[in-house]
Order: sequence, then C-alpha cells, then structure tokens
Amino acid sequence: MRLISFCIVLLGFFFWGSLSSCNKQVLLSKAHLDFSTDTLVFDTVFTTVGSTTKAFKIYNNDKKSLQIDAIELMGGAQSVYRINVDGVPADLHQDIILEAKDSLFIFVEVTLNSNGANQPLIIEDSIRFRTNGKDQFVKLAAWGQDAYFHYSNFQAQLFDFNEGTWPNDKPHVIYGAAIVDSSKTLTIQAGTKVYLHKNALLYVYKGKLQIEGQLGNEVVFQGDRLEQDYQDVSGQFYGIYLHEALPSSIDYAILKNGTSGVHLFSEDPSNTGYTLQLSNTQIYNQARYGVFIYAGAKVKAENCVISQNGTHALLVLQGGSFNFNHCNLLGYGASTNPAVGISNYFTNYQLEETYVSSIEEGVLKNCVLDGNLKTELAIDTIQMTGVVLNFDFSYTLIKSEKVYTDSFYGAQVFWNKASAFNNPSERNFTFANNSFLSNNGITSSVFNDILGNGRGNPPDIGAYEIQ
Repeated sequence: MRLISFCIVLLGFFFWGSLSSCNKQVLLSKAHLDFSTDTLVFDTVFTTVGSTTKAFKIYNNDKKSLQIDAIELMGGAQSVYRINVDGVPADLHQDIILEAKDSLFIFVEVTLNSNGANQPLIIEDSIRFRTNGKDQFVKLAAWGQDAYFHYSNFQAQLFDFNEGTWPNDKPHVIYGAAIVDSSKTLTIQAGTKVYLHKNALLYVYKGKLQIEGQLGNEVVFQGDRLEQDYQDVSGQFYGIYLHEALPSSIDYAILKNGTSGVHLFSEDPSNTGYTLQLSNTQIYNQARYGVFIYAGAKVKAENCVISQNGTHALLVLQGGSFNFNHCNLLGYGASTNPAVGISNYFTNYQLEETYVSSIEEGVLKNCVLDGNLKTELAIDTIQMTGVVLNFDFSYTLIKSEKVYTDSFYGAQVFWNKASAFNNPSERNFTFANNSFLSNNGITSSVFNDILGNGRGNPPDIGAYEIQ
C-alpha cells in the first residue's frame, strides 16, 4: 500500500514537472534590429513597368530571440512599392519572432505611375520596424522615368508600326518589336535613348531606317534593365533587324548588350546601292554578332568599332557585299571564334541543301582585325560557275597564324603587327605613337576619325587618329 502511494506521488511529481516545463516563460531580447542597409535604392524605373525585385536583410544580433511587433510599409495600400516578408506579401506584418543570431530577408518591388514629365523624378517611401517600443526605418527610393512604349505581339497579330521621326524628349522602350513597314521611313534623332525588353527588336521590313546621332549626342540602344548588375550583360534584347530594307543609315550610334547588333537579311531587289551605311558607331558586348550580313545584303561602314562580341564582330553568310574603311573589327571578348567570319554559302542540314551566293564587293581598307585569339579572320567559300568572289584587302592589319598569299590580300596587308591598344578590356582602343597602326593607312574619303579628329597624311589605321 505504501509502495503504491509512493508511486502515485512520484508520478504526480513528474507530471507536475512536465507541466512546469511546458509553461516555462520565454525570455525575449530587449535589443533592436540591425540592417544590411538604411536605404534601398532602385535605379531608373520606367513608369508602368515593374522593377526587378530587390532585397535587404534584418538581423537579430542578440543572444535571445527578438519579437518584432510590426513591419509596416508606411505608404500602405496607396504606395507604389510592395513588400514581402518571409514569403508573405502584405503592407503590414505583426508579431514576428526572429531567433537569436538569425536574419530575415525583406523583398521589395516598385511599379511607378506615369508622372507626365520628361525628366526623371524620385519617388520615396519607407518601411517601419517596431521592436520593444522603438521605431526603426529603412528608406525606399526609386527614380521614375516616363517613356514612349512600343509593343508588338506577332502571335496575337498586334503590330506597332512606326514612321516619321521619333521624339527624343523621353526614352523609347520596345516590347516585342517596333516595326518600320514596307516603303515607310523612320528617323531617330540625335540623343534618343532606346531600351529593349528581352528578345525585343527594331524590325525594318522593306522600309528605311535613318539613325542620326551626333558626336557626344549618340543614339543609344541597350536593354531595359537599368540596374547596375546588368550594365555588362549581353543578350538582353535582339537588336536591329533589316529585312530587305530600303537604303538605310546609322551614324553615331552605340549598340550594346544585345544579341545581334545589326542583322541584315537580303535587300530590296530595286536597291542598287548599299542596304546600310554605318558610320561612327560602336557595337559591343553582343551575345552573338556585331554586324551580321546574310543572303545578299550590302553594307558600307566607316569609323566603326565593333568589339567583344560572343561570336563574331562581323559575319558574312551566304554572300552579300561589304566595304569597311577605317574600322576596328575586334575580338577581346569570351568568343573562341575569329573576329571576322566570311562565307558565301549556307547549308540547311534539315533540307540537305546548300545555298551559294556571290560576294560582289568585299573590301577591308585601313582596318584592324585583332583580339585575344591567334587568328582573327576566317574565310570559307565555295567557287563555282556564275559565283563572284571579289575581295580587296589593303592597308589592313590582320592577326592570323597563317599568312595567306591570295592575290586579293595585296602587298599592303600587315600580318601580325602590334596594334598596342591602350586598354582593350575597357574598350579603350586608342593607341600610342609607337603602335603599328600609326601612319600606316592610306588616304581615302574618310577625312575625320570617330572622335572628329582630322586624318593625317598618311592616316592611322582603324577608327582612331592619334593626335
């Protein structure tokens, strides 16, 4: 009997102990939060277009758990910002326990309303964190820019047709495509900024494009992601596509971070001149090609710098014509292909057919073909009856493991000489007077360089004339 009573008492003791343990008081920290930043800044965001998602971290650096009484977006439901805490989107979050020595991500997005102004405006808000009766704030700031929007969806039969002159008081943002239709002409004025969304393009279909940039007031084409992380990311959009275009021109433009800077497919049969005259233009960091001439298009280029592209600076495929004078056709990127690739044929392996065309004009004069590879020129052609291959390379520096002796190279092709650019990795392709490029060109109709400097007699090779 005593033994049973003892056991009952012992069991009661353990039961009481377990209840006591369950009701043990949790001691919370009296400290406050620490933050990875006190201000979250969004680079320029186009109005009506959502931003990328940004994040910052909050920290509990104390040895005890910390209760966050409230995390509140001060602008509430009317704010242009949106916050997400631990996977939960809401303007107000309450009673969150942040464990000792732990952290938590706060995610923020913003969509700005049209502000009716040509100049960017800064839009601000803040997030309040209340712990232990103390308020702490992280500021939010975004630059908002109104823009002209162009949107085409080919599958849905929605087309944005363009002609006349684009105003340059606000940026132009392209989704899908901005189209220049047959027989129409689009003029883009100096200083215009064009931003293209993923895979977007400026599509000229049997029409005419005139880009009229100026020195120091260039027309710029780039992706629409303006965050610092995207400043050197290639492949953000497609590029400029000329489909059987009427005679077009691009002067003083900068095309960066696309897929194919300028892609030319064939040309209008009635056009006896060049499909495109390209001058004083920089094309760089394209995922594939700087200039792609395909199936008979014709390009004349002067004072152009085409560099650091994923496949080729210049690709000629299935024929066409090209006349490049005082141009830098360069590698210096991650490509394992030569800077210049030229072929007068294309094989469609699905159809098991090969298409061969002529290269009626293939001129490289006062140009430099250089880069990180041992060979920066590749020519692959098929010769057959009725096919013309009319090359003329002169006063041009070419980097190549093999020195070719074909007659079209001429006596004034300079093999494997030192261009000695000042800083190719930073796209500084100027050079000192001891460079082989200095004074080894031949006088032509190009009287100034890409920077407006007068050409010497004899001139320097390439797009720059060193003063």
